Amino acid sequence: MKRAFVTHVRPVYWLYLPILAAALASAACAAMSPPAFDTPTVTLRGHAFSVEVAATPAQWGHGLMNRTSMPGNHGMLFVYPEAQPLSFWMKDTLIPLDMLFFDDRHRLVTIQGDVPPCRTTTCPSYLSGVTARYVLELNAGMAAKLGLRKGDVITFSSLPSGTQ
Repeated sequence: MKRAFVTHVRPVYWLYLPILAAALASAACAAMSPPAFDTPTVTLRGHAFSVEVAATPAQWGHGLMNRTSMPGNHGMLFVYPEAQPLSFWMKDTLIPLDMLFFDDRHRLVTIQGDVPPCRTTTCPSYLSGVTARYVLELNAGMAAKLGLRKGDVITFSSLPSGTQ
């Protein structure tokens, strides 16, 4: 009769401690280091917003679709190659937004405030009314909170090359 040997291997967790310590030290150093690149930022009336930049037709078409929230100090900046009449809609955009249209001199020309989400294919369009080159989307109510007015100037910091 053969006897089967069952060996029980006990994990030796202490062997992994140096690896874990190195990983934690690396993570701590990364947390203290400045980011490898500057975050794109826009400033309006002294308030800075980190922004995602949409500068291609695919990015313009997708925008903030399917997002359920956005931090209060965040937005999306749409950049077009030249000033033109612009039209936006909110298809599949799940959060209410303020749409701020700026001309090629960075001056606010149109405010479309408190634009509601739209979950259907028959969403209304929101027009610039005049030529615009940039559109900043922020959480709804932010334009009123900042007291924005036509003529206010937006400033850009660390935008990707070719988008200013």
